[in-house]
Amino acid sequence: MAYYKVLLADDEKEIRQGIIQKIDWQANGFILAGDAANGREALELAQKIHPDVVMTDIKMPFMSGLELGEILAVEMPLTKLVLFSGFDDFEYAKQAIQINASEYILKPVDSKEVTALLQKLKKQLDHEMKERRDVEILRQNYIQSLPLLRQQFFSSLIEGNFSEKKIQELMKQYHINLKANCWAVTIIKGDNKENGGKGSLSGQAELVPLSLQQIVTENLARLYQTITFLYNDALVVLSLFQKKENILGYVSAINRICDMAGEILELSVTAGIGSVCYQLSHLKYSFKGAINALEYRVLLDDRAIFIDDVEPKGMQLDESEQKILINAIKLDTPAMVEKTVNHMIDYFKEVNTSITQYQIYMTELLSELFKIVKSYQIDLNEIFGTDFKGYFAMQDYESLEELKKWMIEVCVKINMKIKRERLDSAKILTEKAKEFVQKNYGNSDVSVEMLCSYIHVSPAYFSTIFKKETGSSFISYLTNIRMEEAIKLLNTTDDKTYVISAKVGYTEPNYFSYVFKKHFGISPSKYRNSR
Repeated sequence: MAYYKVLLADDEKEIRQGIIQKIDWQANGFILAGDAANGREALELAQKIHPDVVMTDIKMPFMSGLELGEILAVEMPLTKLVLFSGFDDFEYAKQAIQINASEYILKPVDSKEVTALLQKLKKQLDHEMKERRDVEILRQNYIQSLPLLRQQFFSSLIEGNFSEKKIQELMKQYHINLKANCWAVTIIKGDNKENGGKGSLSGQAELVPLSLQQIVTENLARLYQTITFLYNDALVVLSLFQKKENILGYVSAINRICDMAGEILELSVTAGIGSVCYQLSHLKYSFKGAINALEYRVLLDDRAIFIDDVEPKGMQLDESEQKILINAIKLDTPAMVEKTVNHMIDYFKEVNTSITQYQIYMTELLSELFKIVKSYQIDLNEIFGTDFKGYFAMQDYESLEELKKWMIEVCVKINMKIKRERLDSAKILTEKAKEFVQKNYGNSDVSVEMLCSYIHVSPAYFSTIFKKETGSSFISYLTNIRMEEAIKLLNTTDDKTYVISAKVGYTEPNYFSYVFKKHFGISPSKYRNSR
């Protein structure tokens, strides 16, 4: 039996422990996944465990239960919020309603009342989960969600079948509003291979895009102007932006939705996000970028992948057989590159075409290789040698075996150079982040979003790279730097604690002391006295 997760937050330890011990969580369909002593700690824990229910006191230090609820309403809209308060105050109740709290309970908290509430919440959660998983409901929605003309319009739009003038005519005809300054295409796919095909939609693959559409619409529409539609076996999201910079926050939102959809549908959910474009007739390039971004899931696991993060801008790949080799060069091992070249040469043998056709095919392929080499700023001489003429001549090779040997050598060299470049880029990105922290740790407003705006990558991509390179999250790294500086100031100055707090980026001295004690096991004042 799967249990729903509960997070409990209350700054009074006795009350918190009393609730924990008096409730038979599992008997009511829940597990206590974590407890916190203040609002900020509760938020950090919630972002880590994604609870189904958050039970929190309204009045807590550092962040109130109402402030916590407002953030959760945006980041985890499906999470149920229960608020405790020792004050029978209508104003609190009114604010609780505004942030969509499920319940508002007065202290002292009665265990029977909490048990009854849990039973009520379980019924609600069961019903909501059943709605999302019910195959028959999804099938009915699937049939009803295909307004044919609009579907055809959006599919043709991203494929690049219309001129700008034709797009405007059809939008007017179908009453479609795509007014914005710029646009981007996102492709979201769900796959049950990771769990052995045991998901709730196993055997119902045609319903996966629709269920993804339902989750995306529920959670993204409040934050961004989007249009969703089904395309083959995937969900496509057409996003409208007023500023190009909005794409960074959008990538983070898609990343959260991928995680949420994966849990709800028991699938591996991945999104590819194309570059921002400034004409509707250019959406085909964003669409191709989204397709290419999805190819990188083998490197970045399940998440939202923004093409501008992982691939130099402007690189267009051929849709022919050459694409298989290009992808192998960018993403696979040298052994896989060699295997792909072998397959291509075998294809040459099978078709038994003319020398002219070989020449055309190889010239096109060479052009694609040049594009990759140029995009990754690789020295041509290192790949092709100093005597290379700069063009392909079939007559220079005595046999297809000799051509194959040359192709394998060139393609593997590019493959290895790209991997080296990717590792170097990750190191450079991490070093820039560390340098930024060293210069700005004293600014209380420092955040992942601020840093990513400075180094021009999306927060989701940065967080993955930074964690891989340092073994630590950005917030943990920032906290460590602040704590190291705090120790230094305590050792070398006579500054008051509240002064040191401000110098290392904490506007609230009490919260600084809380973090310091959590980090070192001793308060700042006791540390200074112990010296």
